[in-house]
Amino acid sequence: MDHVNVLIVEDTVDESDALKKVLISNNYNIVGVATSFKAALNLFYTNKIDIVVIDIFLNGLPDGISFAEAINGSPNASKPFVFLTSSTDRQIFERAKLTQPFSYLMKPFNELEILYALEMAVEKFYGQPNAFLSEEENTVISHEHLFIKKGKSLKKVLISDIIYIEVEEKYCNIITEKEKFVILISLTKMLKLLDDSLFFRTHRNYIVNTEKIIEIIPIDNLIILSGNNKVTLSEHYKDILKKLPTLK
Repeated sequence: MDHVNVLIVEDTVDESDALKKVLISNNYNIVGVATSFKAALNLFYTNKIDIVVIDIFLNGLPDGISFAEAINGSPNASKPFVFLTSSTDRQIFERAKLTQPFSYLMKPFNELEILYALEMAVEKFYGQPNAFLSEEENTVISHEHLFIKKGKSLKKVLISDIIYIEVEEKYCNIITEKEKFVILISLTKMLKLLDDSLFFRTHRNYIVNTEKIIEIIPIDNLIILSGNNKVTLSEHYKDILKKLPTLK
């Protein structure tokens, strides 16, 4: 998963190092490693986190569960997490289960198992009611970003990085500053999922990010966007001019 931010909560250096090596080699971004409950909270609330891998026991105490309970209790800060533990205690499992982890994995971890668990956790969490999961491409759209299936991984794309979106039959081409993505979704449905104060339709085949507009040339039915990208402004959608703040 490219650019997915992971927090590791693990107090054993050898184990956290092994986990970091696996995740970094698969294009995850490691935000930090916390070895205590307090350090985990500090890293969680001071960084942009997409998912957390949590060891249940920290310094001999089940503080990993306490940490999961704490982030679950934050209305706007909840994130998906996966437990990784060597504990076989049934009572510990029952308590951990109440926090609703996306996976409960036993140590020593299996590389494919942890990678699949993280990918499924991201898809499920960001595929909840405020998001959209496409039919074929496993594209997850939330308020701030998309996770787009590319090859064998999900790539994180910030909504704010989108310059424009163009339709081609049943597919949408999403154009960003750095690359292009293709997903199976109609332009109309895509528009409904985006912030309508930021993204406007300019043509039956185009949606633009208004923050990326460099110049509008109504007489030529043309919009110039960042990166010297150009899209059509049709007569039907020229009402966009009324929606943009303009000095006269």
